[in-house]
Amino acid sequence: MSKVELTNADRVLFPDDGITKGDLFAYYAAVAPVLRASRARPAVHDERWREGCPAAASSRSRRRRASRTGFRRARFRPGPRGRHADGRLPLVNSPDALLWMVQMHCIDMNAWYSRVDKPDRPDFVLFDLDPPDDGFPLAIRVAHLIRAALEKLELESFVKTSGADGIHVLVPIARRHGFDETYEFAELLSRRLEVEHPGEVTTEWLKKKRSGVLVDHRQNGRGKTIASVYSVRPKAGAPVSTPLHWEELTEHVRRAISRCRSPWNGSSGTEISSSRSFTEVRRSARSA
Repeated sequence: MSKVELTNADRVLFPDDGITKGDLFAYYAAVAPVLRASRARPAVHDERWREGCPAAASSRSRRRRASRTGFRRARFRPGPRGRHADGRLPLVNSPDALLWMVQMHCIDMNAWYSRVDKPDRPDFVLFDLDPPDDGFPLAIRVAHLIRAALEKLELESFVKTSGADGIHVLVPIARRHGFDETYEFAELLSRRLEVEHPGEVTTEWLKKKRSGVLVDHRQNGRGKTIASVYSVRPKAGAPVSTPLHWEELTEHVRRAISRCRSPWNGSSGTEISSSRSFTEVRRSARSA
């Protein structure tokens, strides 16, 4: 039994779908054990959707209210351009903490790449795939190209839908690299794939100049956040960022949660030293 008291359970958060705050609360209560088993980042940026979608979210410090409920916050140095300027983020490290976020009208759980004990040491490298309109099948192909390139470097990767229109490919790494190194690694590999697969892979930021799927290495950096596994996204239909087995990533994949399980449960044992892989990617970029 949760100690979090749900109020305004009938408040509609997704007006086109009739999904209420109570529905969202029940969903997160059901997936909380699996979400924790997937090693969700405990520090989460808190955006409130008090008026539901498509109203704009607000991001506020609720230090006093969090303190009264007994849930902790962690202090972080502000990110680039003042991101998370209050420097304090809630720690979603228990089912009740997760449900408290829902009570505060947080729809999506956007987590940091690192943990509170080493905030400048990310747990993974992210390849964020942004397909063109109606380009999800191409994004699937590009995700598999990234996986193949990582396997050549003896790096294991995991995949999930973004819950929006894209795909996230994550590479767990030993926590001794900084964000500058993970950014460089993602950039070099992305640009190499862009050369090898023109028209399918691009690193071009401007959408009107793109041809293919954007592999966005720029999402690796201090202060960036990622939708946690099983996070509901504040979009029509309440889509979910769903972790997948690689063999499930086909054109028939359903971008919605179908069962309460995570293929990432064993990912904590796959972290490897990535120094050799980083060096190899740098070397190949210089020789190209």
